[in-house]
Amino acid sequence: MTPSPVKKRRSAQEITTIALLAALALIFSYVEAIIPYTPGIPGIKLGVANLVTVLALYKLSAKHAAAVNGVRIFFAGLLFSGVFGMLYSLAGATLSLLGMMLLKKTDLFSMAGVSMAGGVLHNIGQVLVAALLIADLRIVYYLPVLLLSGTLSGLAIGVAAQLIAARLPEVR
Repeated sequence: MTPSPVKKRRSAQEITTIALLAALALIFSYVEAIIPYTPGIPGIKLGVANLVTVLALYKLSAKHAAAVNGVRIFFAGLLFSGVFGMLYSLAGATLSLLGMMLLKKTDLFSMAGVSMAGGVLHNIGQVLVAALLIADLRIVYYLPVLLLSGTLSGLAIGVAAQLIAARLPEVR
């Protein structure tokens, strides 16, 4: 049984939308890759690519947000951060997206609040992977610094996402 022309068009439109959003997130990842770390605090970034994920989650669906994240992480890993960077990003992004999906469903939090939780969960996921890869739990001593940075960057990304989302048209 062949899909109807409407389903084919919708599928092509979804693939195109995911590709465009993933390309935008990849550009943001590149910009962050060329910006030096905060002096004296390694591993802290704003996470601008997550702006695209938050917008996809709210304006499209969790499925779209996951696809955008997956494509971005794969290509950013190949181009900028390597296999280990890909593992850290995948762990952080997966935990972050799952948490944001759950919080969004409750309708108890604003987009900024959901994004803030996503920033914190992203850092937790990365620390867990780091602890496994280096086989040393002392890495968790760095967690308070990362939780603070995840909270602040998640809030900044969430506020920016709210401002952008208010200006975007509704998706049918």
